[in-house]
Amino acid sequence: MKLANVVPWGRNLQEYKKMFLLSQKDLQSKKILGCGDGPSSFNFEVTQLQGNITSIDPIYQFTKDDIQTRIDETSSVVSEQLRKNQNDFIWKNIKSVDELINIRLTAMSNFINDYENGKNEKRYIHQELPKLSFEDDSFDVVLSSHFLFLYSEHFDLQFHIDSILEMCRVSKDEVKIFPLLNLKNKKSEYLEPIAFTSIHPFFDGNGLLARLISNLFMLKNGYLPIIVSNENRYEYIHLLSSYNLHSPKLNTTTKTLIEENTHYNKLYDFFTKEYNNSLKILEELQEK
Repeated sequence: MKLANVVPWGRNLQEYKKMFLLSQKDLQSKKILGCGDGPSSFNFEVTQLQGNITSIDPIYQFTKDDIQTRIDETSSVVSEQLRKNQNDFIWKNIKSVDELINIRLTAMSNFINDYENGKNEKRYIHQELPKLSFEDDSFDVVLSSHFLFLYSEHFDLQFHIDSILEMCRVSKDEVKIFPLLNLKNKKSEYLEPIAFTSIHPFFDGNGLLARLISNLFMLKNGYLPIIVSNENRYEYIHLLSSYNLHSPKLNTTTKTLIEENTHYNKLYDFFTKEYNNSLKILEELQEK
């Protein structure tokens, strides 16, 4: 990543609270990870509230002076563009261009002043999606502000799938993404295929119910149930989501339901491996 290609533009705590519906209790009691926080003051302000916050961004590989220089180089250009395009915005929560610019510059100033302390305290970490180094369930809430979906023209569908699954892996409770629009202020083309595989009719137990129904058909046809082990849970979710998102629509002429593409083959191999594990469990029980 080259800093010359980055246009720093930071948001503050108040904006994060509105974007992600975060309560004061959330900020002070939950362990939060912000993905792509950049030069926002979110981390600094949550830390001031005695909250537990970690931010990741590729920009954190650079020094305080490097980032400040880049802010100085770009902020006037961005401000000028905002003034030219102010009629494209709805001035409700923020009343004017000047107020918006002041909010952004203040947020970035607070970030810069906190940056070196935050780096030392490992609150600002140089990492980036779709691969994170954190253990499973490391955070209560994982956020992505103005990155996923927004840059749909720069990152493909698979990147979005991998990134969201990785955020789910490190989160115990919630993953929140804002906005769902691309840079043209249109709904991201990746939103519907990703959302389709995430529709859950029940508050809890959707995956368990789906596996029980699948295993019912296995048992009726004389097979053992397929048991997905906890350690393979995220591989299962990843492979299933990848197949769902890349499988073709049902052919109304041939009524073909499954197409044997690369994603299908990987999912088939996974279930074969898990079924063989079920056979081993049965054999061990019979030996006892």
